[in-house]
Amino acid sequence: MEVIKLGKKGQVSIPKAILKRLGLDGETMLLVETTADGGILLRPAGVYPIEMYTKERIEEFLEGDRLTSQEAEQLQQLRDVE
Repeated sequence: MEVIKLGKKGQVSIPKAILKRLGLDGETMLLVETTADGGILLRPAGVYPIEMYTKERIEEFLEGDRLTSQEAEQLQQLRDVE
């Protein structure tokens, strides 16, 4: 366990040894939570890129989801059995 000092603006610096042990770098986004006992919990945040889809790209997705005539027939046969 290490002791760190809270800066005047509420900032903390995480010691390099801890960052290295956790595989984090200085640009890592963190989630901050408080615990019932007054603790502060930091966790790496999962940040994922967002893709904006064009109408054409959405149509590609929909086309990929459509059943072939053979698949539709097989599905119907399964429904008929039930």
